[in-house]
Amino acid sequence: MAEERGPDQEFAARLAAAKGRQPGAQAAAGEKPAAPAGWGFGLRVGVDLVAGVLVGLALGYGLDHVLGTKPWMLIIFIILGMAAGMMNVFRTLSGMGYAVGYRRPSAENKKDE
Repeated sequence: MAEERGPDQEFAARLAAAKGRQPGAQAAAGEKPAAPAGWGFGLRVGVDLVAGVLVGLALGYGLDHVLGTKPWMLIIFIILGMAAGMMNVFRTLSGMGYAVGYRRPSAENKKDE
């Protein structure tokens, strides 16, 4: 006798097939994800630069207001924000991402994969 598949089994099979078609499915399966490209990558770089400056501007303005040091904290934190934004862009472009220690895996770890 042939066993009929119940609704739960059919749903599980359809769910597994749908998960396999998702863009991040290769990364979950242990394969390397494709290199980022296009509009999304460009927008991320732009947002990293602008966000660093805006956060520095907000912190500097707030500290100037609280401490009464009119332009100095604003100037210092805008410079720090620019540096942080450039560092984020460098990490993004060099492929370091947000790994622990911001270092690429060593050659010894790569041959184990």
